[in-house]
Amino acid sequence: MKHQLILALDVKTLEKAKYFVKKLSPKIKIFKIGIQPFVAYGLEIIKFIKKERAEVFLDLKFFDIPHAVAEAVRQAVHLKVKMMTLHILGDEEMIKAAIKAADEESKKLKIKRPLLIGVTILTSKEANSSDVLTLARIGLECGLDGVVCSAREAKLLRAKLKRNFFIVTPGIRPASFKKDDQKRTVTAAEAIDAGSDFLVVGRPILEAADPLAAASSILK
Repeated sequence: MKHQLILALDVKTLEKAKYFVKKLSPKIKIFKIGIQPFVAYGLEIIKFIKKERAEVFLDLKFFDIPHAVAEAVRQAVHLKVKMMTLHILGDEEMIKAAIKAADEESKKLKIKRPLLIGVTILTSKEANSSDVLTLARIGLECGLDGVVCSAREAKLLRAKLKRNFFIVTPGIRPASFKKDDQKRTVTAAEAIDAGSDFLVVGRPILEAADPLAAASSILK
């Protein structure tokens, strides 16, 4: 598949979020809504993104008892997002309940099921690659469509897990950009070389003097 850039819309106001979607949707076709923007203005910005003919990555990292996660996933399917996340640490029962709920609700609505992506270990933490591999294997064996991991582990996952799955990689930073609170950062080129499919970028674009130029530079 063609590698895709995702912008993390981690901004404080709906107006600012709309500004970035409007300005960048010619270049970026997927926007990530995490917990902060979702709590602040989530439903409104999701509708706006779809109005601008772009897609939504709902990154709420569902992690709870199986029934609670399954019901949350059912509701998320109604938002017609492209993909959503849940924590693999929630265990097999939770993951399978989420997949079943997504399948059932999508069939009922007669829409394509959102991709279900499992979070391994956050890129703000140091991680043992074998732990990431173990979590990824658990999630994929349960039926997830892909995993979230650093590009530092992506190459290992591609080598060890002989199946088709998506890798979503946050913590993408140009070589000259500060790491902020991210520990396992890589450049876009390094992520692609490692086998990542979706590259999640936030502050390097949001904080740029020219966000469109910054996005274009990363896409190159």
